[in-house]
Amino acid sequence: MRQTLVQALRGRAPLRAQDLLRSGLGALLGIPVTGLLAHLIASGKASALPLLIPPIGASAVLAFAVPASPLAQPRSIIGGNMVSALAGVTCALAFHGHPALAAAMAVACAIVAMGLLGCLHPPGGAVALGAALAAGPVGAASYAYVFVPVGLCSTLLVLSAMAYARAVGRSYPHRVPPPANVHATQDAPPLRRVGFTPQDIDNALAHYGDLLDVDAKDLDALFREVELQAHRRIHAHILCSDIMSRDVLSVDLHQSAQSALAYMRAHDLRSAPVVDNERRVVGMVRRAELQTGRDGPVEAVVDPFVHKVRPGTAIEALLPILSSGMAHEAMVVDEHRVLLGIITQTDLLGVLYRAHIVEAVALQRAEDSGSFDPAI
Repeated sequence: MRQTLVQALRGRAPLRAQDLLRSGLGALLGIPVTGLLAHLIASGKASALPLLIPPIGASAVLAFAVPASPLAQPRSIIGGNMVSALAGVTCALAFHGHPALAAAMAVACAIVAMGLLGCLHPPGGAVALGAALAAGPVGAASYAYVFVPVGLCSTLLVLSAMAYARAVGRSYPHRVPPPANVHATQDAPPLRRVGFTPQDIDNALAHYGDLLDVDAKDLDALFREVELQAHRRIHAHILCSDIMSRDVLSVDLHQSAQSALAYMRAHDLRSAPVVDNERRVVGMVRRAELQTGRDGPVEAVVDPFVHKVRPGTAIEALLPILSSGMAHEAMVVDEHRVLLGIITQTDLLGVLYRAHIVEAVALQRAEDSGSFDPAI
């Protein structure tokens, strides 16, 4: 009971400890840089007194702690704060002498304007409220507040966050990297050609209704990672030693390319592993390279880049490699790199197909026995 109460009071930390410290350090550096530079630009002279408004602290939380949030992007920080300041000043002038009404209208108008312009930023509500209630010049001069300090501080804060992100290896402004295609074509990678689509995510978000503080592209990347983790868990019990070909045809490192080419033609091999005198894997060789360098040794045309795995490795480790086109085969070796077997894309496809059949049969049996409830 006591432990449950402590956990409830502590809540769930959304960030890891090292990320929290890194975020705090970013704010520690970014806030004074923003304030002092704003004062220098606005007044034309350096000063120890920063030019800041309180909502910039809230913007800093987003920019340094959750830089991937759509609400923390430069468009949201600069645009959201300035639009909110504009709403606040306008309402202050329109409802002069009625501060409560001016404050309520300012926040409401700021929310609507930010939403319509695609720059929703929570601290903008505080900017609008402050602009509506702050004492200052009445009339057109009040609109200077939109640019200095709000626009100026927001821009400098974004620049500080960008510089800090570059220094610590973060991505800001946040961009979801496109899926890699090793063939540099317009086709999606194999793992992304099945399953859900970006349109499915958009439809689900529209059906969900409530606004989520996450971009659809980030959701796509997250869901695919979840799929991959689930797939790894399901296939973690199948080892490379279970599916590898053990009678492996290989080429000796020191034999002639001509003899290796004849050997591979006789066995209808397009490629083959290359081993040394102790059968340790040193690379791969292909018929095309052997044909080009047939007057020399195999050693002159060997490709040293080859994927190697241990017999006890789960096949899930090979899925990203063999399904993405990064490689067409993987060598199974012992601790001394001695060749024990080989796993090709065909081997992996066969075991996955077999697993699919087994799952389908088990599901059918469950349905036939009445133990499967499709509503669950």
